[in-house]
Amino acid sequence: MSELRRDPITGRWVIISGDRRKEDFRSAGEALEEMDPCPFCPGNEELTPPEIIAYREEGSKPDKPGWWTRVFANKFPVLRIEGDLNRRGIGLFDLMDGIGAHEIIVETPDHTRSLVDLGDHELEKVFWAYRDRILDLRKDPRMKYVLIFKNHGRAAGARVPHAHSQLIALPVIPKAVQEELAGAGDYFRLKERCIFCDINRQELELQERLLLENKNFLAYVPFAARFPFEIWVIPKQHRSCFTGFTKEEMMDLARILRGALVRLSLTLGNPPFNYLLHGSPYLPATDKEAQRVEASYHWHLEIMPRLLRVAGFEWGTGFYINPVSPEKAAVQLRLGV
Repeated sequence: MSELRRDPITGRWVIISGDRRKEDFRSAGEALEEMDPCPFCPGNEELTPPEIIAYREEGSKPDKPGWWTRVFANKFPVLRIEGDLNRRGIGLFDLMDGIGAHEIIVETPDHTRSLVDLGDHELEKVFWAYRDRILDLRKDPRMKYVLIFKNHGRAAGARVPHAHSQLIALPVIPKAVQEELAGAGDYFRLKERCIFCDINRQELELQERLLLENKNFLAYVPFAARFPFEIWVIPKQHRSCFTGFTKEEMMDLARILRGALVRLSLTLGNPPFNYLLHGSPYLPATDKEAQRVEASYHWHLEIMPRLLRVAGFEWGTGFYINPVSPEKAAVQLRLGV
């Protein structure tokens, strides 16, 4: 069983997971591991835990071929759904049992295709799976936050080459999200406006860093991008949580994310990248804090190409050194060069 331990100085929670295999600590420069047979391919469903949900052909059976997108528990989870939090203290140290959820979302049955290769309707199913899992996990009172993320390429932390993303539900709100919530809340108290909505308006007006736009979404290189060619995808309409979509909105999200990834691939030659989905935490609807978060926070998806290694200065200061200006990166991404 893993544990969550709180750093008494920074307040940051750390997962202490004693069940990782030595294969998980190989160099990021090594090639992805080709498993034979691949547990994520159709026909090999018995190699994974039972599916939680799947979008599949009519008449096809659970845990059998015929699916387009499939979700199941990670076979080697960092957090487990079974059990109680068992919050406790040891002197001034706080810890709890490693309760949460860790799931795999297989994005396509085709072993050779990546997200860039998927059609809009295929990618749309991936996002519906994200939404459905978030809605389901919100019902668990132990969970405070769900992070969906994707690691593409060994340098970005991927181990299995078959296209997939992951979900981890946490019993605490991550520090990075707390910092975003605090900044957005401070701005809202000062101006009674969502800072993300104001940024959207300014990026649309300036056009310097704007990459893509459709009816419901924007994609741009953020003003203070931490990484070369970092991209944010964000809804135009104010939404704090990744729920409540119409089909049109979900299709627009699929189109704009695919467009952003295609431009990354054309410009950088299929680089390793991470993306992550930041939405609002789970708070009771009657909680005043929940109402403030609903008004001040705006969900968004961050795409971070892994072109540089984070080194000593970054770890020691929390500063990032980005050698490509966001404005120049946006121009290159728009041109695909």
